[in-house]
This record gives sequence, C-alpha cells and structure tokens, in this order.
Amino acid sequence: MTHNKPNIWKYSLSAVKGIFDAYAVSMINFLRKPVTEEYPEYKRPLPERSRGRIILTRDPDGDERCVACYLCSAVCPTSCISMESAEREADGRRYAVWFRINFARCIYCGQCEEACPTLAIQLTPEYEFCQYEVLDLVYEKEDLMVNHGGRHPDYNFYRHAGVTEKGDKGTHLDEEEPVNIKSNMP
Repeated sequence: MTHNKPNIWKYSLSAVKGIFDAYAVSMINFLRKPVTEEYPEYKRPLPERSRGRIILTRDPDGDERCVACYLCSAVCPTSCISMESAEREADGRRYAVWFRINFARCIYCGQCEEACPTLAIQLTPEYEFCQYEVLDLVYEKEDLMVNHGGRHPDYNFYRHAGVTEKGDKGTHLDEEEPVNIKSNMP
C-alpha cells in the first residue's frame, strides 16, 4: 500500500507566497500619496438620485400635493411617518392637518416616495442635518413643505386623476369627452 503524502514543500511555498503578496499590497498602498478630502471645505458631488432629506412638494397651482392617503406611513419599514387627514369644506379635497417624520428613525430607503400617488413626498440629496438633541430630528409639516414641485414641477395629481375638482368632465389632461351611454344602445 502506498500512501500519497502531501507535498509539504509545495504547501509551504504557497503559504509564504500568500503572506508575501499581502505584505506587497500593503507596502504599495503605504507608499502611495493619501487621498484626503477636507469635508467641510470640499463636498463630494452626489449622484442625482441619491436619497437624503425628505420634502413635501406643491402642485403648479400652489396647493399641497399630499392628500393624506397614509400610503407612505403604511409602507415605511421603521414607522417614522405619521399624519392626520381632513377634508376641506370648500372643495372636498383631502389634506394633511399635520404631517410628522422622525428622521432619527428614518433609514432613507425611499419606499415612501415610491408609494406616494401624488408625488408629494420626495427625497432630496441633502444629507447635512445633524442635531445634538434627538427630538430636534422630528420634523413637522411646516419644516418639510417647500414652495416648488421638486423633480416633477408640472405634475398635478387632480388633473391627471380626472377628479372634477376644478373643471368639468372631459377637460382634464389626456381625458376623452364623456360617452353618452344612450347612444350606445342597440
């Protein structure tokens, strides 16, 4: 019976080569000039779709886009969004009486932005809003509301949805004239 003995010199040479390669990579990087970016003076440009601070936008008419549908708070994995809804008596439009986001709990996943049917909630690339007190990271509706449409300045949910709030049927974007159901009878 012959036993196949492992070649100890082959394994030893392989181990020494592995150690030498690791030290070689370390020495190359040790001798390289360091790349240090002075953060407050130089801010690295972020990608266009980076996710940071959440804002609430307005439609082109200047009204709030948020209709308090609770979809953003339902989809939020950390439950950091809360709100209360109400209806305007003048036109019956829903709105958020108060809207609150706890940025201390937010993980900036963007699911609230994807769930919003009115494009009211959007994430911006702004990431510098640290606070010493945790309660200062709870933002109210007034802190989140901006006076523009964000990435979609011309979008108006009520015009696209066909809700007859500010116009008659058939006058909304991409909507055909109403069909007279009596003309379709045989």
